[in-house]
Amino acid sequence: MKTLVDQLSQYADYHRDGRNILTHFVGVPMILWAVVILLSRPAWVLEGSGLVLSPAVLAALAASVYYVLLDTRYGISLAVVLALMLAAGAWLAQQTLSLWLGVGIGLFVVGWIIQFVGHYWEGRKPAFMDDIVGLLIGPLFVLAEMGFALGWRKEVQHAIELHSGPVRHTQQAAL
Repeated sequence: MKTLVDQLSQYADYHRDGRNILTHFVGVPMILWAVVILLSRPAWVLEGSGLVLSPAVLAALAASVYYVLLDTRYGISLAVVLALMLAAGAWLAQQTLSLWLGVGIGLFVVGWIIQFVGHYWEGRKPAFMDDIVGLLIGPLFVLAEMGFALGWRKEVQHAIELHSGPVRHTQQAAL
């Protein structure tokens, strides 16, 4: 299994433009939540426990285990985010078919539009087009970049920048 730095560096190779990273702060959570919402149906209540089992729960558990194996701190943080998304997704899955699908598909489509705008600015295709694991690393990358912006995990940021180079911040023309 690749290390945290290996995975983040490979993903970062496709994400060095600051504008692209900013679009990921919006687009990736939208897409992730959309997938959770859409996978929240069907759902089964496990008798006697009150626990709800759905494809979303199974996918979130598998992803959380993978994230924790890569890095405990990031893994737990993403597990908490996924748990919140699962709660909201489960609620939406109990609503009308049109509301459940409308929110799920709407978030998914808008999230991808935002992503492709960012990759247009980057001048590079999304990472998942070369390695499907990029779909799983996207949320981890966003969490890491948010932390870097707050001054956290500088050792991870430094290791990624040694491999992929620094983030480019372009000057936008004054309007």
